[in-house]
Amino acid sequence: MNRSRAILFAAMIVLGAMFVPTDSGVYASDTDVIALRDKTAADFGADFIAGTSVTGGEINDKSLMNLVTTHFNGVTLGNELKPDCMFGYNNEHCPGTETITLNGEELEVPRIGFAKAEKYLDYILKWNEENPKRQIKVRGHVLVWHSQTPEWFFHEEYDASKPYVTPEVMDKRQEWYIKTVLEHFTGPESEYKDLFYGWDVLNEAISDNRGTYRNDKEGSSWWAVYQSNEYIINAFRYANKYAPAELKLYYNDYNDCTASKINGIEELLRTVKESPGTRIDGMGMQGHYDFNYPTVDAFKKAAVRYCAIVDEVMVTELDFKASSMYDGTSETLRSEYMRQAVRYRDIYDAMKELNGSGEAKITGFTVWGVIDGHSWLQAYTGVGGGVTDGRAQCPLLFDDEYEPKPAFYGITDPDKLELMIAENKKAVDEAKAEKKAKAEAIKAAKESEEALIAADKETVADTEKAPTGVATDDISRGHIAGLVAMIILIAFSAVMIKRRL
Repeated sequence: MNRSRAILFAAMIVLGAMFVPTDSGVYASDTDVIALRDKTAADFGADFIAGTSVTGGEINDKSLMNLVTTHFNGVTLGNELKPDCMFGYNNEHCPGTETITLNGEELEVPRIGFAKAEKYLDYILKWNEENPKRQIKVRGHVLVWHSQTPEWFFHEEYDASKPYVTPEVMDKRQEWYIKTVLEHFTGPESEYKDLFYGWDVLNEAISDNRGTYRNDKEGSSWWAVYQSNEYIINAFRYANKYAPAELKLYYNDYNDCTASKINGIEELLRTVKESPGTRIDGMGMQGHYDFNYPTVDAFKKAAVRYCAIVDEVMVTELDFKASSMYDGTSETLRSEYMRQAVRYRDIYDAMKELNGSGEAKITGFTVWGVIDGHSWLQAYTGVGGGVTDGRAQCPLLFDDEYEPKPAFYGITDPDKLELMIAENKKAVDEAKAEKKAKAEAIKAAKESEEALIAADKETVADTEKAPTGVATDDISRGHIAGLVAMIILIAFSAVMIKRRL
């Protein structure tokens, strides 16, 4: 490499270093953070539920559980109170049976276990005993669902290879199951009887495609047995029979702002409410949303329609799938955080507006998970409301370093969020300007290299013609000086560009 190219190469390295981005988009820890539950209490009242979901081994993560006990006054167990867990995740075969007496009649039923749920409930009980002014309540989830209920539960002899049982037999199984679960956790003799504020009796019984009841072609073995909505009415009848009067009973579903599905949900709510012996207290709008669905106006209209039938609405499983502009890289993360924060803020503000106007009664919201990395959206599940393309996700209020994200401040400190948005816009604009300046500097350097190559060739030719005794370095010294001057000019221009920004 000749002297000209060496100097040019060094200059390009210096220029490149000048434009290395310094903002990774990660926010430093804020030691003065208001607890989420305190903000919701100020906005809605002390009884308002600010909830989250926990499941599996998260109970062993001290940092995660510290976020739970600090910021939330409500917890939903993500899986531990679902039928498949109650049956020990024995989805292929019945775990064994025992004979019990129901309404004076002997009935053979599957063995049921509560240990996985009780591990979390014991943790919360202990917390409540030690922190009487920071109580945490639990939402039961869920008694009746077409998913996460073993197929054998619907068949003769609890064997999926045999025919479905009759509706009459299934009535007994359903009543036994609801009675057993509710009495164990909320009965007068239960140590957990004061822990639960409500229970999802029924989950996702409305079709996404047709706006009416989900049938057996859409995976519902409940419908396969009954071929009607009878099991739905029975579920709320049995829940009302065995639940204490203060335990609120809910229907829960996703795509809750889609016009055709709203119609189907309204029909279900009315039918249950008007049926003898039933009780339904509220609608759970799951809230698995994205950056386009629903609009704030659509959300508010749906909540108003549901509250016209039942007493209250809760947002029960809130998260936001990533936008198409987020590709999982740090370069796109910060702007994604801002878009997400605005969505959380807008939905939260909509809930406040509905309560303030009296158009609807919103009694709580639950974010479906604590930290991004543990979200169910990180994997394709094929379940309604989930992801379908495997893209990276960051849907919750806390990042994987257990730090509050801008979305958290969208709820707890909107003024702070506005500052973050302004800072992000400035950072984005600076990054664009730096990228442009770098490209222009590289272009200028390449043009200089081409000119220098031509100059070198001219120098060689002049050297061959020079009188004997004249040094080559003396002839090329002017070219080198010009090169250095050009490099200094380019570097100076880049610095000035950054200062103007």
